[in-house]
Amino acid sequence: MIHPTRTNLLGLKEKERSVAGSVAILKARRQAMIREFLATVVPFARSREEVKKRYAAAMAEMRLALGHEGRSVVESLEGGGRDLGVEITERSVMGLRYRDVTVRESPVRGAAERGYDYRSTSPHLEEALYRFETIVEEMLVVAAIESRLKRLGDEIRRVTRRIRVLEERIQPQLRGEVKAIAQYLAERESEEHYRLKRFKEMVVPNP
Repeated sequence: MIHPTRTNLLGLKEKERSVAGSVAILKARRQAMIREFLATVVPFARSREEVKKRYAAAMAEMRLALGHEGRSVVESLEGGGRDLGVEITERSVMGLRYRDVTVRESPVRGAAERGYDYRSTSPHLEEALYRFETIVEEMLVVAAIESRLKRLGDEIRRVTRRIRVLEERIQPQLRGEVKAIAQYLAERESEEHYRLKRFKEMVVPNP
């Protein structure tokens, strides 16, 4: 235990107040991050659900295209990869850094930009390709939102752990030390008061 003096008692009480203030600040920060997380997770869930629906619709159009054009024709249209100019940049939300995705060129192209004579193919193929390209565009947006959610989730867990340590370990320890020192000083004061009283009784005789 810390040496039981009034100076140490005052220092411990000040430290206890400081820890309580830190807990209050951390709880407010956690609450703000939870609100931000919930506000972000809703559009994220909707975007993922939208991607699933678009993928199902794209696959339905592609099956129709394969039926009209044949697999060999569709596979022959497959070209090399495109450089969309995807950039990963560092951004921050509530002081937390996360990776954002920006694209200089949209994945969605017009029929004339796909490198083949679209007049010789069925509308199903054009619709399927269009839908797949919009899926790519949407997935880039989802990736950025997911990165932000991950950082928020990690920080919420980290702050929660700090709060738990302060509330379950540091604060009880400080309160225990304050109580022990206060009790020791009170007992010492009582003893000194008793000794002083006895001394007066010995020095000053009763009339």
